[in-house]
Parts: sequence; C-alpha cells; structure tokens
Amino acid sequence: MVHPPVGICSLALSFPSIRCTKDYYRENYPDLLATVENKSLAKLFSLSNSTPSNEYELEMMPYLKDPFRGTVERRILAPNESSLTLEYQVAKDAIEAAKLSANDVDLLLVASFLPEQIGFGNAAFLARQLGLECGAWNLDASCASTLIALQTACALVQAGIHRNVLVAISCTYSRFFDKNDTLSWFFSDGAGAFLVSSLKPNQGILGTKTVNTSILCDQFSFKLTEDEQGNQRLQMQVPKGTNKVISETAADLLLTCCKGAIAAAGVTLEQIDFFIFNTPTAWFASFCTRVLGIDPERTINVYPLYANIGPALTLANLYHAAQLGKIRENDLVLLYGFGAASSASASVIRWGSVALGPVPVNEPESTVKSSETRSIIPC
Repeated sequence: MVHPPVGICSLALSFPSIRCTKDYYRENYPDLLATVENKSLAKLFSLSNSTPSNEYELEMMPYLKDPFRGTVERRILAPNESSLTLEYQVAKDAIEAAKLSANDVDLLLVASFLPEQIGFGNAAFLARQLGLECGAWNLDASCASTLIALQTACALVQAGIHRNVLVAISCTYSRFFDKNDTLSWFFSDGAGAFLVSSLKPNQGILGTKTVNTSILCDQFSFKLTEDEQGNQRLQMQVPKGTNKVISETAADLLLTCCKGAIAAAGVTLEQIDFFIFNTPTAWFASFCTRVLGIDPERTINVYPLYANIGPALTLANLYHAAQLGKIRENDLVLLYGFGAASSASASVIRWGSVALGPVPVNEPESTVKSSETRSIIPC
C-alpha cells in the first residue's frame, strides 16, 4: 500500500541556561569525587563480571576509569525555567522555522518526561501558552517518545485527519535527583520540537517497527517525596543490577527494531545513508555501530554536548546531523530509540527539505549556585 508522503518539515531544539562541566563538580563536590566508585553512578555503570560479556559492556569498558562515565557537561534548569518554558520556546521555534502560524497547527502532541504537575500532562498548558485552539494530547513512551510521537503524527496526517501536527518533547531529569547523588551527573535537561506535514513525493516516513520493553519494567521507578520547602516531588530510583539487564537486552532490541523498520521500508541496511540513535550513554552510539556492523561515520553522538536528555536525545542528534550537513534532502535515515517500561522503536525516513530552528547556544549563559557562592561554569 502506498501512503502519502508525510514527515518532518521543521525541527528545533531548546536547552536550559545553566551548564555544568566536570570542573564544577571537582570544585564543589570534592568529597563525592574522593569516594565516587562507591556511589550510585559507578554502581550503575560497572561490569557484571570481571570481564565484558556482551557488546554493550565492551563499548562501556573505556569509560569505567572516568568517574563521570563519559559525561562532559550537562544542562540543568534555572529557578525560573521548567519543562514548560523549554517546550514553549522550542515549539515557537519549530512553528516559525516552518513559516507557519499557531493557527496552522491543527494538533499538538506533547511528551514531557516528566510533566510539571502530578496528575496532568503539559499538553493543554502548552497549548494555552502558544494560543492554540486545536486538540492537545499527552503522549508517554518514556525515552522512546520521539519515535512513537513521530509515527503517531505521520499516521494522522497520512489518514487525512490532520494537516500540520506539532510535536514537543522535553526531558527535565534534574528535577528528580539530589545534587549529592552522583547519578545526577549522568542526567540532563533539554527539549525538541518538530512539525509533521505533507512532503514531496517519496519523502517522509517509509517504515517502522516497535516492540514493548516490558523486560525493563522493574529497572526505573519513582517515589513521592518532599523537598526542603515541603513541596511534593518525584524522585527517580535505579535499583542495583539495572545496567546488567540493559546490557543483556540492548542488542536484541536494537536489531529487532532496526531490521523490522528496514524491511517495512523495503530497503536494505546498506542503502541507509545515516543512522540516528538516542544516545543515553557516552558509548551507546559506538555500541549500535558495532552491533549493526556499520561505519561510525554514518552516525553522530551528541552525548558529550548534552549528557542524557532522555527522549530529546533523538531530536538533538537529528538536528545536529542536519545542521552539520551530514543529512541532506532525499537521504535515507534510520532513527532508533528505546525507553524503559515502554517501547523500543525504529523508523526509516527519507529526509525532506527540513527547516531548522536557531542553533542552540553553547556558551554558558547562567550561573550555578553552590552552597555559599555562585560561579560561572566554564566551557
């Protein structure tokens, strides 16, 4: 069955103003660094045995000597920022890049990991800020949300139900970890947005494959706590053994989804011009290229720029690949992402003439507060 050509027509990124590098933690948390191998980050990313037992652990090995496990810098929310402020800015940028107005958007899909308020997603709140009158739906597939939202938006436009679907994706991990927990060094904040509409013939989404990740259901959880001001907050918990479960399942999920999407698109692995992976660790891109047997030059890894920004990683990698000219119009691109207690998914798309929002500012624009002073975080 031939579907109408539908896909991404514009793409934008947004990041919070605070930027933390390794020097910040060296200066402000020397006691944590002195005992870092006994803390949560090192316990999460360590070998299950004395030697690597799979491709994931082989690619992780070089990073085990680094107390930050490959994290170079991370972005975190300032007091006046939130998932909604990031979503609002990036949604506006995506609409403007497409040379459309809010009135041209006839559906808003929002995936916030996690939303600002307990019990309600961000979609209606974001629609109010943007001045949209169309439907506003919340979508949740944890770190696979970008792929699932893309498939959903494309299907709705292909079916003729909607013309222009705006998708906003955000991740604000910094809200769910204590600063004294070394696991927070691995998580970051950011957002991306894209518009889905009709494209030129033969462009857009060509094939998909999605499976559930129920095998990871017990690896991440949240508990309700109170902060120092008595406000309720969710705190993420990662049990011992999580890395072992991920390392033992990651290759099968990757192969199943990528092979399935390629088959559904009617192409071959060799015909794919470029690969976009969500890169939740410093070594995930190299793990994917090893498993798929592809040239590392056919992908990109923005983890050093942003650390783990959950579902927004797929869009960050995609944006920078396009901005750097690694992806050009009519290239075949394979996107892959997975999330715990959710789904793993891949899509093959033929890249269109995609308008990009402003390049994210990489210079520090804000300051980070330590217990006594505020200091500029260097590059």
